[in-house]
Amino acid sequence: MMSVTCHNLDFGTRVLDLVTCGTSSNASIERHSVKNYGKTISNASCKGCGGRRMVYCRQNTTGSRVFPTKAPEPLLDAYFFKYRIEFSTWNYIAFSTFNFNIGVGRSTAPVLDLKKELRSPISLANLFKVVADDLQILNQNLQSIVGAENPVLMSAAEQIFGAGGKRMRPALVFLVSRATAELVGLKELTTKHRRLAEIIEMIHTASLIHDDVLDESDMRRGKETVHQLYGTRVAILAGDFMFAQSSWYLANLENLEVIKLISQVIKDFASGEIKQASSLFDCDLELEEYLLKSYYKTASLIAASTKGAAIFSGADRSVTGQMYEFGKNLGLSFQVVDDILDFTQSAEQLGKPAGSDLAKGNLTAPVIFALEKEPKLREIIESEFCETGSLDEAIELVKKCGGIERAQVLAKERADLAIKNLQCLPQSAFRLALEDMVMFNLERID
Repeated sequence: MMSVTCHNLDFGTRVLDLVTCGTSSNASIERHSVKNYGKTISNASCKGCGGRRMVYCRQNTTGSRVFPTKAPEPLLDAYFFKYRIEFSTWNYIAFSTFNFNIGVGRSTAPVLDLKKELRSPISLANLFKVVADDLQILNQNLQSIVGAENPVLMSAAEQIFGAGGKRMRPALVFLVSRATAELVGLKELTTKHRRLAEIIEMIHTASLIHDDVLDESDMRRGKETVHQLYGTRVAILAGDFMFAQSSWYLANLENLEVIKLISQVIKDFASGEIKQASSLFDCDLELEEYLLKSYYKTASLIAASTKGAAIFSGADRSVTGQMYEFGKNLGLSFQVVDDILDFTQSAEQLGKPAGSDLAKGNLTAPVIFALEKEPKLREIIESEFCETGSLDEAIELVKKCGGIERAQVLAKERADLAIKNLQCLPQSAFRLALEDMVMFNLERID
């Protein structure tokens, strides 16, 4: 009797079956399912498997081949070669690197090409393809909406909207809108969906203009900030105007639930700035306070965006609630990743000086974790970097004390929750893009 072992590796929406089999009809079968999440170093990523199932069959005395189960075919004689696969994923998987044999069939029948089946690293351009037309319409509308009434505001709008923004928030609105529209049988987006995306991007842009004034930042995405070009007075007025304009469009949506939701975001922005300003150089800042501030400044808007999109699709409360949690968890994960990159990327990559948050006394997740292990770091921070070279020393201490690694774990925990929040949605290209957006965020720190 030849034994058969079947390994089922569950990637949420991506399932991979590896089956080692023999020829005996009395073969015993042992099945292993791995559900926990984790990570190994990747030589061949499994992200491209999509919803396919792949079966690998091996018989030590004859041969083997690989084929997709969506088109079952007879096993063919083959010769063996060794192919090493190491899966890199953060979602639902925990397993070790392993080797296995793959046979190449001597036949004209199609054999699964691993290079084609396995997806390349995620890019925003590819991720947003499914809503590319929606984003194009949004880009055409934004500058005219903001700057139509004043030439100075038009110039400010051109500066900020043309500064290389990723349009992540309106893309999220469109993706959730289309994913939830499929859920309720809605064939096309409404004008309210599109207006919501424009409102969200205006609010986000207004907050960036004001942030740059408060932080005295000269650069944003590698370009001079609005207040650097036009002065603080114009920058503040431009931000105020965008907040006011977005509020006017919001009121015209005539949906009280969404109006309350987005209005709360503007309040949260102010609360976040106050919390940050009151805790500068405070080495006793706890992780919970950091996460609350991050929610106010980043995650609140994303959560409101995704929930608002689901509301306009007519989804039920359980779905809109899950979309809010998805946006919240994605937003927190995104902020933690940004705070990690402040220590690991160069000024050219960041579009601003590296370590700028720490230099200003804004203590983020990597610093909070490092402070638990290194007393000297507290001394340097509390001195407000008065000595030459002290900032560089503090950055090195954060890296050496495991602050970066622990922050990475935090970002992945929130990402895992975000993926789980998407399980209420039907399988579609839009849900897959939402999952990939979570993965793209984590890939920034791989």
